[in-house]
Amino acid sequence: MSAITVDWRVAAGQWWLDYGVVGAGDLIVPPLGTPARADGLWKTTCFELFLGQPGTHYREFNFSPSGRWATYAFNAYREGGHDAPMSVPPVIAAAREGDDFRASVALTSDLLHHATSAGLTAVIEEAGGHLSYWALAHAPGKPDFHARSCFTVAIGAAEAP
Repeated sequence: MSAITVDWRVAAGQWWLDYGVVGAGDLIVPPLGTPARADGLWKTTCFELFLGQPGTHYREFNFSPSGRWATYAFNAYREGGHDAPMSVPPVIAAAREGDDFRASVALTSDLLHHATSAGLTAVIEEAGGHLSYWALAHAPGKPDFHARSCFTVAIGAAEAP
C-alpha cells in the first residue's frame, strides 16, 4: 500500500466520494453482499467520512466495499453515539484496477446541510490481518478519527444567498 486518494464532488443534488488505494495487491476486500446498514465495518477495509457540525456535534459514515454502510450521530467527542438516519442509502461500487483499488460512494447532497468540516479516512486490511489507518490528519498518539483535529476539510457555501 503506498497511498490512499479521495476525490469529492457535488453536483445536481448528488455527492460523490471516490476513494482509491494505490498498490492494493495485498488488500483484503470484504465479499460483496446485499447493500444494507451494518455495524463493525471498520474491523476490515472500510472507507469513512466524518462531518463536523456547529458546536461539538458530528456524524460518522462507514462505507464498505461489500456494499454495506453505517452512519452514526454524536453529541460530542465519542459521546451520545447512535444510529443516524439517512434519507437515501448510499450506493457503493468497488473494483480492482490492476494493482489499485477504487471504491465510489454516491450520496445525496442534503447530508452536507449544517456540516462545517469533514474528515476523510480509511481503514485498510492487508493479507495477514495487518490493519493501517489513513487520514488527511491524525491526532497525536494512536489513530483516532473522531478527534475534531482530524476534520481538516472546511465546508462552506460558495456564495451567500
